[in-house]
Amino acid sequence: MISVIIPTYNRSQLLIRAIKSVVNQTYQNFEIIVINDGSTDDTDEVIKRVLDERITYLRHADNKGAATARNTGIRAAKGEYIAFLDSDDEWLPKKLAKQIKILKSTLSKVGVIYTGSWRIMNHEKFYIPAPTISPKEGNIYNNILCGKYLVPTPAAVVKKVCFEKVGMFDESLPALEEWDLWIRISKHFHFKYIDEPLLISYYTSGSISTNRRIFCKAMKSILKKHFKEFRKNQKALVNFYYRIARLYIGDFLHKMRFIQ
Repeated sequence: MISVIIPTYNRSQLLIRAIKSVVNQTYQNFEIIVINDGSTDDTDEVIKRVLDERITYLRHADNKGAATARNTGIRAAKGEYIAFLDSDDEWLPKKLAKQIKILKSTLSKVGVIYTGSWRIMNHEKFYIPAPTISPKEGNIYNNILCGKYLVPTPAAVVKKVCFEKVGMFDESLPALEEWDLWIRISKHFHFKYIDEPLLISYYTSGSISTNRRIFCKAMKSILKKHFKEFRKNQKALVNFYYRIARLYIGDFLHKMRFIQ
């Protein structure tokens, strides 16, 4: 069984689309765990109208963030495999079927299988990952550490044993918690890639990924946490400092616009 974890916060109308994209999968051996992360909208009422006995609905009294919500789902999961779906995204119908077929036939060293995805932003569509990203599968630890490519969490199915080995999402990180998780998992497990867009991911303005200050804080925390590994890989360390410098410069230029 696959445990599908959907954290949500004030996205009641979009949540229905996400749930339907799971229910409409051609692979039907799954459970859905929806974690309401302290929503103040009508999410409770919307969930009551969804009639599917495979749905478990959990609620945080307060908003705790995506990492905590996903960890709540992982703890409740009964499946051998864990899949994540953001409440504003959707899967194409054959996603789980294609992933589970390959997972069952791969070596035990493989811990994560992920797919390509369409990223919708400002009415434009981009395919992720870009053709220039290589390698995309196997031992991609150095690639992950360098931050060249971040596997979209909703594109992945993860063996539950991975979390038992390296732990869950780091709830102390204000952002980039999925990068930290992939660093830890890729150190011990291989990744497998399906070169087909089976996820549709929608850009949401005002999301945490657009906040430079939060990004800088998260990157500094990740550097401190994994500094021994970064120090062993000079390319990763240089790339890291380059990326954080760009964030600081971008934040400075953004402030200057308002001063002027």
